[in-house]
Amino acid sequence: MTLMEDQIKEIAENLDIGMRCFYHLKTGEIETIPNFFEGGWIGQDTEPWQETLDKLDENWGEYFEFEKMTSHESFEIMADFAETVDNQKLQDRLFKALNKSKPFRNFKWEIDNSGEYREKWFEYKNQRMIEFVKTQIEHYNRNYRDE
Repeated sequence: MTLMEDQIKEIAENLDIGMRCFYHLKTGEIETIPNFFEGGWIGQDTEPWQETLDKLDENWGEYFEFEKMTSHESFEIMADFAETVDNQKLQDRLFKALNKSKPFRNFKWEIDNSGEYREKWFEYKNQRMIEFVKTQIEHYNRNYRDE
């Protein structure tokens, strides 16, 4: 499986917003659909996506589905970012946020109110998401290439 950097970035961004991403193993085409079983997509009308859903269903074995991050993996990224923050007060607030109940909500609130660090967080998270996608590609290429 060989993807271009812009394809990897697209997949990373879509996974980050809760979409499901599929790579057609023969054509290299990427299909993206909402995850109708999680987040804000639960109960949404599937009709606008029906053509893609049908294509995936009819050719399921020809696609590789990229996994989304687990909440544990997402938490680790937030903690890793907090380690890189060079503003001691903000770093303390981020670690406090991560150690309270509802760490994702608390971290988001601190980041949203952190000025320049908000953009640094998005850049950091985006880079980690890209690495996450690349790791899945490498794993596939190591383990399934000869099937």
